[in-house]
Amino acid sequence: MTAAGNLQPAVSVALQRDNTLLLVRRLRPPAQDFFAFPGGRVEPGETVEAAARRELAEETGLSTAELWPLEVLNIDGEAGGQAFRLHVFSSQYIGGEPVAGDDAADAGWYSLADMEGQPVLPSVLAVARKLLR
Repeated sequence: MTAAGNLQPAVSVALQRDNTLLLVRRLRPPAQDFFAFPGGRVEPGETVEAAARRELAEETGLSTAELWPLEVLNIDGEAGGQAFRLHVFSSQYIGGEPVAGDDAADAGWYSLADMEGQPVLPSVLAVARKLLR
């Protein structure tokens, strides 16, 4: 296991609308074609909350009013990628339709049953199960 201090800081947003969560299909490696929450790396000098808002907007065109810290996960090279210290936020949908942008090939709302039939990153599925059950 990688020490937490050596992990790349990253964020994701589990945006909920009724009994669904917003997922994007990754456009590029290492998680290409996997479904995940909108998110990405924290830029130098950026807070994790600012990074979460930026990534949500860049990848889906959506914004949200409030973000709640949900959990912090050490992701050790999931889907062949680098290791991250992932700050997962939850939020409620406030309006608008997602439009895939930046690193997202597609963006949409998925129920837990939908997710279980798709290539979803294991950490995303674990968080989705907590939020939607």
